Amino acid sequence: MAGSRQYPDEPSGPFPAPPTTIEDREGRSIEIRAPSAFTDETLGDVVEMYTEFDPTDRAQGIPPTGEERIRNWLETIGDDSINVVARHDGDVVAHAMLVPDTDDPSAIGHDADIEWELAIFVLQAYQQAGIGTTLLENLLGHAAEIGIRRVWLTVERWNNPAIALYERVGFESTGTESFEQEMAIRLGTG
Repeated sequence: MAGSRQYPDEPSGPFPAPPTTIEDREGRSIEIRAPSAFTDETLGDVVEMYTEFDPTDRAQGIPPTGEERIRNWLETIGDDSINVVARHDGDVVAHAMLVPDTDDPSAIGHDADIEWELAIFVLQAYQQAGIGTTLLENLLGHAAEIGIRRVWLTVERWNNPAIALYERVGFESTGTESFEQEMAIRLGTG
């Protein structure tokens, strides 16, 4: 069932899809991958990234703090979410995900009207190097390939670097609450 959220009339894209390898602005080789599921190893690597995440960069209570709470959070959303990770020298340095905005898990994968909420996190030492943009574009490309059409997010209104990133890839502002800016994108079919 479609929500009441507004989406742009025109689809954005096409976007690249993983796997891909880029050189970031610091000259580091970054691998972008879309694991089909969180294996114990991948989950452990993502949990490790979040344990290193600077708590001052948390937004709207995520990521949680503490290894056990992080693992529980990822396991809770992991089954139904779409995930893309960026690795440098084998370590996860960024993670982006789409989480279905539905109370009916059986509809996932069958209902093109499902809206997906986006979240993206890049370790501080890897920010401002082009990784977030590449990760976001690859997540959207992967999502479009598997039939996801509507993606939304909220971002703190003062977070100008994040808002600029989202606008660069095609997100449009759709609504404003007191401290948050809602943004949405419609994905094309190819």
